[in-house]
Amino acid sequence: MRAERLDFPGADGTKLAARLDSPDTPARAYALFAHCFTCGKDVFAASRIAQGLTDHGIAVLRFDFTGLGASEGDFANTNFSSNVADLAAAADYLRQHFQAPQILIGHSLGGAATLAVAGTVPEARAVVTIAAPSDPSHVMHLFRDHIDAIAKDGEAEVQLAGRPFRIRQQFLDDVAEHRLAPQIGALNKALLVMHAPGDTTVGIDNAMNIFIAAKHPKSYISLDTADHLLSKREDAVYVADLIAAWSARYL
Repeated sequence: MRAERLDFPGADGTKLAARLDSPDTPARAYALFAHCFTCGKDVFAASRIAQGLTDHGIAVLRFDFTGLGASEGDFANTNFSSNVADLAAAADYLRQHFQAPQILIGHSLGGAATLAVAGTVPEARAVVTIAAPSDPSHVMHLFRDHIDAIAKDGEAEVQLAGRPFRIRQQFLDDVAEHRLAPQIGALNKALLVMHAPGDTTVGIDNAMNIFIAAKHPKSYISLDTADHLLSKREDAVYVADLIAAWSARYL
């Protein structure tokens, strides 16, 4: 496997930090990976899945959304719409410098963003969601104790996974506006929904809603006892192996 550290301009022009993992032989396809909410390109799930896919000849671009990880920008100014725009910018970067992504993969809220952007990436033939909410507004439960403070002051500091983040009213307004069902129904691409029935962060009903909204070809794979972040190496490797096997039919 070969790894390259890259950067490219995001939707608002800020520099986004990225990593491209490539197989040692010419890649048979390129994939674009969107990480989970407030995570980053180097979170265990992203790095392990990317490494696993390179074993199957698939190159993977993963990057830090604006204001996260090594990317520039202020997280407080971002929202779901800006994440979708960053993904579109990443697809453009791959298209211009390597090869347009044929596989789009999104984890958690990154999965919702992937569903939202997929229709704007005509070269993408296969879309994969991992533990994704069926609507971005699902993330609001993380801030339920701060909703009043955000409404009163316009923003509040929220602890997420032990780290402080400033959440502004514009973020809540933005996620509340999005309804993914029409976009899912209009995908016109193969869709793989992956979810663990015991996921306590994003419930399994979200997988059902995504699956019902989608048209064929669509597939569902249970991740059994995996946790939301795929923190066990064997779970991430399992996901990578299944994505590679399933997507081969559509590449």
